[in-house]
Amino acid sequence: MIEPLYIALIPLIPIISFLIIALIGRRYFPTWCGFLGTLSLFTSFILSAAVAYRYFFEIGKVEGVYQKIIALKYAWLQFTPDLSIDMGLLLDPISVMMIVIVTFISLMVHVYSLGYMKGDARISTYFSFLSLFTFSMLGLVLASNIFMMYIFWELVGVSSFLLIGYYYDKPSAVAASKKAFIVTRFADLGFLIGILVLSYYTGSLDFGIIIERSTDPAFSGSLAAVSFMGLSALTWGVLLVFIGGAGKSAMFPLHIWLPDAMEGPTPVSALIHAATMVVAGVYIVARLFPVFSLACPGSLDVVAYVGIFSSLFAAIIACTQTDIKRVLAYSTISQIGFMMFALGVSGYGGEQGLGYMGSMFHLFTHSIFKALLFLGAGSVIHYVHSNEMKDMGGLRKLMPITHLTFLLACLAIAGIPPFAGFFSKEEILLAAWNSNKLVYYLAIITATLTAFYMFRLYFSIFWNKTFSPKQLEGHVNGETHKLHEAPGTMLFPLIILGLLSVVAGFVPFGKFVSSDGLALSNELHLSFSVVPVLLAIVGIIMAFSFYQKENAAPKKLATGLKGFYTSAYHKFYIDEVYLFITHKLVFNLIGRPAAWIDKNVVDGSMNGIAALTGSISSLIKGLQSGKLQDYTLYFFSGLIGFVLLIIYLWT
Repeated sequence: MIEPLYIALIPLIPIISFLIIALIGRRYFPTWCGFLGTLSLFTSFILSAAVAYRYFFEIGKVEGVYQKIIALKYAWLQFTPDLSIDMGLLLDPISVMMIVIVTFISLMVHVYSLGYMKGDARISTYFSFLSLFTFSMLGLVLASNIFMMYIFWELVGVSSFLLIGYYYDKPSAVAASKKAFIVTRFADLGFLIGILVLSYYTGSLDFGIIIERSTDPAFSGSLAAVSFMGLSALTWGVLLVFIGGAGKSAMFPLHIWLPDAMEGPTPVSALIHAATMVVAGVYIVARLFPVFSLACPGSLDVVAYVGIFSSLFAAIIACTQTDIKRVLAYSTISQIGFMMFALGVSGYGGEQGLGYMGSMFHLFTHSIFKALLFLGAGSVIHYVHSNEMKDMGGLRKLMPITHLTFLLACLAIAGIPPFAGFFSKEEILLAAWNSNKLVYYLAIITATLTAFYMFRLYFSIFWNKTFSPKQLEGHVNGETHKLHEAPGTMLFPLIILGLLSVVAGFVPFGKFVSSDGLALSNELHLSFSVVPVLLAIVGIIMAFSFYQKENAAPKKLATGLKGFYTSAYHKFYIDEVYLFITHKLVFNLIGRPAAWIDKNVVDGSMNGIAALTGSISSLIKGLQSGKLQDYTLYFFSGLIGFVLLIIYLWT
């Protein structure tokens, strides 16, 4: 058995770091806050690696099946003998995998931030927010019950709000943080209702009991009789939970917050996109996968089609964007879509669970090369002081380490063998081929676009034209700055992540993570892989011909596509649609009438009552003047009136 204290320390160390840095760090040791935060994450990562080794190689497997282990459980709120909200830590293959990923990527971001944020006036605040964010995500993935997960789910939202809006004096950053918070709150309402539905009909908030009762024919049969609009209560429950996951993972149409989240510091973008906030939606579907697959199989179709549409939709937009961080943001939406539709086309157990394994495998590999892409983009931005591709080009010789590591990440995400993304993406494509041909063909198109837009980005940054320091004019207040490659604290994470982008795909992932806990072999089907790899190469060649050197081809293509290109460049006007709905419909048809009712009916009635009370008070306040002669007059007048009334009634 793993000592519960060691597991509890994994999330506790970051929250202790947050409290120390936030409360006393800025005042007493501001320059050391970054090192304290980094040291705390290094400790959590070592503990996570030790727990993972112990679980996967020593105690986790019983009779060939990886078990769910409740390492710690405390009854926090007891409602009934069977229903309570517990604080517990759950170890199983996906939670153990996630704590390693979260702590490792967060550690790389912390190390990188030591150089990237050097000299920032609020660096202690920055590192305290990073620690809070990491604690929130670790609590989310270790939660043993769905309500505990919801608590940390919301804390992740708060942490992301703080980090995205870190540059609080920048209006666009403040707007982006509010947008992320509000959009995900709408989705989280669905999540909360889904939690209530599942807990009501299964009688528990515990993941294990929810899954057991939902998949037990004797129990779930009675639940199937409870329906609304043709869907069972369980189906409604998991679909509502999926809405929360879709919001967190920026699936269409709740994707609009993620590109704007680029307003935060670039290391924050790496942390949010690589292995934390945006994969939380994938994680909740994977956590409740037996319920989705066995009790509510139709719900997986929704997951699959939302995932593939989001993936293709975001890939098309990424081909047109010029801000390098926004290209990567839409790339993240597209890759998360891959993970989602992989779960949607998966079955439960054995070879049928290939999609589940592929989804988790891609989550694992994507966290590495996407973190590398964002951190590499941060180094470029740090060098040229601009996010726009037009201000870049020809940087390969000036930034050799950044160039090489960025190239490795591009090859990995494009699915070129033997890089990490190839292995995980092939598992997903094979699962789609076996289950849903339409999803497969759309996925192939998306994968080709991925190779194109990533190498469009690569060639635009590192080739295309000769870089001139004059390009910096107007970006650094007109001052002359010495140009140099990123400092060692920024290059070290790039090198580590670059090496992992090469070798991570060789991990026999199916032996550790599968839908039913049984080992699933990672077989390489060379004949199947030919078409995806060739199409990826075609995408790279197209990007090379368009962007390796300056030429008129991109402009001609954009002109030829006319309205479609313009629509894609403007993100198909989804933001404008939301603004129209909110400003013209919600505000005018609902907000203004509600405000009028609030002001004239609610406030008006209260103000009227107050005015009436004041008028009556003015009329009768003379009765309590404080003058003795007035009170004597009132007394004898009342007495005379009373006597006259008695006489009248008597006669």
